[in-house]
Amino acid sequence: MNRLSLGLAVAAASLASVVSPGTAVAAVSEADFARLQAQMAGLMARVAALEEENAELRENTANAVSEIRLTREQVAAVPLRAAPTGAEDTLQFSGDFRYRYEEIDIGQRVVRTRHRVRARAGFVAQLPQDVQVGLKVAAGNDSPVSGNATLGGGGQSKDLYLDQAWATWRPFTGAYATVGKMKNPMYRPEGSGLLWDSDYTPEGIALGWANDAVFVNAVAHALDSDSVRANSAFYYGVQSGFTLALGETLGLTAGGGYIDMPVKGKNTYYGSSDVFFGNSFSCDSILLTFCTYDNNYEELELFATLDIDGLGMPAAVYGHYAQNLDADDEDTAWSAGARLGKASAAGSWQVAYEFASIEADSLLALLSDSNIGGGGTDVRGHKLGAVFAVDKQWHVGLTLFIDNETLSSRFDDPIDYDRVIFDTSFKY
Repeated sequence: MNRLSLGLAVAAASLASVVSPGTAVAAVSEADFARLQAQMAGLMARVAALEEENAELRENTANAVSEIRLTREQVAAVPLRAAPTGAEDTLQFSGDFRYRYEEIDIGQRVVRTRHRVRARAGFVAQLPQDVQVGLKVAAGNDSPVSGNATLGGGGQSKDLYLDQAWATWRPFTGAYATVGKMKNPMYRPEGSGLLWDSDYTPEGIALGWANDAVFVNAVAHALDSDSVRANSAFYYGVQSGFTLALGETLGLTAGGGYIDMPVKGKNTYYGSSDVFFGNSFSCDSILLTFCTYDNNYEELELFATLDIDGLGMPAAVYGHYAQNLDADDEDTAWSAGARLGKASAAGSWQVAYEFASIEADSLLALLSDSNIGGGGTDVRGHKLGAVFAVDKQWHVGLTLFIDNETLSSRFDDPIDYDRVIFDTSFKY
């Protein structure tokens, strides 16, 4: 019973005591008694109305509590990843893994076989002001042109290296400025490794701009940036090209560039002090271990790729040429090749062929393709490849390096080099 009902009950009891037997009823007139009865009837009607309203209020309150409880249960069932739209787009994670088996036959030596892995993973963060920051690590080795780790050592742990660490600002459409250790921004026709191995990640500064028809890249990259070291050197380059439609089935991308690598009189930048990967060098007549480059590498570069869409599947032919303007001889490198098909969607495939001829002082050998002829310069040979896409993220491939020769400028009888590579690779 609520307070209002209790009060009315007390009042009713008091009234009853007034008119109950044994009291002085005669003292109350009939008119007063009738008036009291009317007031009591009104009060009882009001109590009934209030009790009905109170019942409706209790029912509404119970329904509201039930709705609130349901809403909380629904919220608890929502995954955390369903946060505000667009939040996930600010951080993108990606990586790849490759397992490789290879067989290498060099001259009259015993055929070498080995199993290798390459694993890379990283993220890109999108920041305000059109800025991106990226980081990628790789499990492999510290070579600037190879990310492979050879299996062995009784299952010992493999080293983890910083593969990329960079920031890019895009001040307006098509333009970029990148600093740090980055993916190579230079255009390479069909991924040509003539000047730059595909695993090379340069360090320094890069600027560029592109639209649908024209592109320009400029770089200032360090071989050794510390000025207190005698071996410090940056190389500088600019590259420009265009893309042109030739009818409905042909597209041409062509251009050129110039790269200045002032390394003459400098020691090696990676590996042993007397290993120049095919480039000409000289050693001190007394301290034979002190060896330096004989040339700078002032590279004039030309390239062209013709994309073909009228064969029922994508295809391309390409050429890449470079000449070292500082060398007196052994100064020219070139490659040419073709591709049929493109391994992308599940069930798709491609086959490719390339021939390369790289004279001893045509390129800085440290950074060029690490596979043809065993890598570096003073090599030539054929490369055949086939890739099948099991699905979009899983590819298997076979690559053959046939009739390759190395050190042909230094020996009357160059060393034969043949290599077979089987890869299975995954991207995520």
